[in-house]
Amino acid sequence: MAHLRLLLLPALLLLPGCGAAMGVVSAPVQVIKTGGKVVDVMTTSQSEKDEKRGRALRQREERLGELDREYRKQSNRCRRGDDGACRKAERAYGEMRRLAPSVPYEPK
Repeated sequence: MAHLRLLLLPALLLLPGCGAAMGVVSAPVQVIKTGGKVVDVMTTSQSEKDEKRGRALRQREERLGELDREYRKQSNRCRRGDDGACRKAERAYGEMRRLAPSVPYEPK
């Protein structure tokens, strides 16, 4: 049955005026026209990929900053004898160590 479908598709393309066949063939590359602009909804441009990567990097940097502040705060409390703060500081430090390799180092 699958072989029959593969043979019918090219045959349908040869028929003049067969708009349904063209719709099936062009389905993977859908284009939407809006006010004179053409928007390709199936592909992601390089700039979109760069934006997404930059956004993810900024989120990791922000998380690393939050963890650093939490670690410092809990470390100070730990030095004053708060055992709960010591555990929280250890957890924050562990997450910082896991996250740090995914954030590039920028010298000041």
